[in-house]
Amino acid sequence: MPGSHLVVTKDTDLPAPSGGDIVRSSREYRIAPFDQLRISVFGVDELNQTIRADSGGNISLPLAGTIKSAGLTLEEFTGLLRTRLSQYIRTPQVAVNLEETTSQSVTVYGQVQQPGQFPIMGKMTLLRAIALAKGASDVANLEEVVVFRTINGQDMAALYNLEAIRRGTYPDPDIYASDVIAVGDSSSRRLFRDILQASPLLVTPIVVLLQRL
Repeated sequence: MPGSHLVVTKDTDLPAPSGGDIVRSSREYRIAPFDQLRISVFGVDELNQTIRADSGGNISLPLAGTIKSAGLTLEEFTGLLRTRLSQYIRTPQVAVNLEETTSQSVTVYGQVQQPGQFPIMGKMTLLRAIALAKGASDVANLEEVVVFRTINGQDMAALYNLEAIRRGTYPDPDIYASDVIAVGDSSSRRLFRDILQASPLLVTPIVVLLQRL
């Protein structure tokens, strides 16, 4: 990030983002096709399940039948489900949580075959995210991959060595929605220039705070 000052932390990996760091809050979020929801109905164990919306955004549940969930907020879907279940259950207590969504994405750019934004479905790691971009290019510098993340409102970045990860020197880090990954990108490399000159052999990830000048 241009105009940023680096403060090196003692961490060896980026902390996970808080719920408030994700671009959309779950309350405002509108359900999309292939989203996965965790549905709980108090006292009715057979209705407690994790279910994924189909390509049309529909979710089918016992007693409730098929519900068009796409475009609804979690609160709206919960209310509709409660209304359907109330035909069979007296005052149903329903909770719906978003577990996975295709609308949450990670950005990958730099020396990769197909830069762009890619949906996060299930557990995502750095190597998997780069694979979504069709892998690194033939000229990519795999020793300098930067992950940018906002944590509790603080911009942070971490420098990783893909070759070290592949060798098992350190674990493949988790990637979260709204992360930005720069593979061998010269502008991102310049952020870590002084650090790399002092410690050219990256045996552990370097995590920094980004402070705007």
